Amino acid sequence: MMLSRAARPALRAGAAAAARPATLNATNAATYATLREIEGRLKSIRNIEKITKTMKIVASTKLTRAQKAMTESRAYGQTSNTVFEKAETKALEGEGKKTLIVVCSSDKGLCGGIHSGMSRLVRKMLLEKPDQDLVVLGEKCKAQLSRSNGRNFVLSFAGIGKDVPTFADAAAVADQISMLPTDYTSIKIIYNKFNNAQSYEPIAIEAFSEEAIAQSPNFAAFEIDDDVLANLREYTFANALYWALAEGHACEQSARRNAMDNASKNAGEMINKFQILFNRTRQAVITGELVEIITGAAASEEG
Repeated sequence: MMLSRAARPALRAGAAAAARPATLNATNAATYATLREIEGRLKSIRNIEKITKTMKIVASTKLTRAQKAMTESRAYGQTSNTVFEKAETKALEGEGKKTLIVVCSSDKGLCGGIHSGMSRLVRKMLLEKPDQDLVVLGEKCKAQLSRSNGRNFVLSFAGIGKDVPTFADAAAVADQISMLPTDYTSIKIIYNKFNNAQSYEPIAIEAFSEEAIAQSPNFAAFEIDDDVLANLREYTFANALYWALAEGHACEQSARRNAMDNASKNAGEMINKFQILFNRTRQAVITGELVEIITGAAASEEG
């Protein structure tokens, strides 16, 4: 049926008014979905921020205990070092001399690159002398080193780092290591040295063998009987392990506190950004609804 020229503009206006709300509704539905996604992200980040803040408080509390244990352990380790310095003890080197590397890490993560730093040092040492054996305390360095140097492993320990290390723990580990079939002329202990609450570094200390102690230039001055030498060596080895474990534990708690502090700050920044995005998106929804209402009213008046 043919329409008159007067009726055609009204028909076009009605068609436009009918089509316009459908487009706006589709846009609003998408915006509502985006709002729910942003709100979900905000809730998730706030929960993470609560967790990281709590972990920071826990790490700060544990750090106080760890630093106290570290101070006590230094008396053990430094006393042994004084004896060897006075005796001018040196590690034995040469062909056929087997070396053991003992890595003091832990089972726990979320503490920055504290474990990977020790792993890098061990890999560097194994590149220089690939035939060295490995004993790893803790699952973290074990997982990192087993991928590249699994053939060097002779012993590993789990359950490390759950609590503040004690001399009994170190003595038990030393006993297990002393039962290994190989007679090592050099044992190097890798651990993280505690510089301050913000700084640590992986270093290696020497645990001397009986042969190295006996061949010390000034060892005779201490008047130690030969049958006591084995006990002295085991005791000083346990002292060095205790020192390494206690310092490493303090470094781990300090690094975890710093890592959780940084994570909490980053979460706070993300919350601010998402809150601004949420407010802008909600404003866009309100503006869109107002435009839809005004457009619908104008179309009704035209009709």
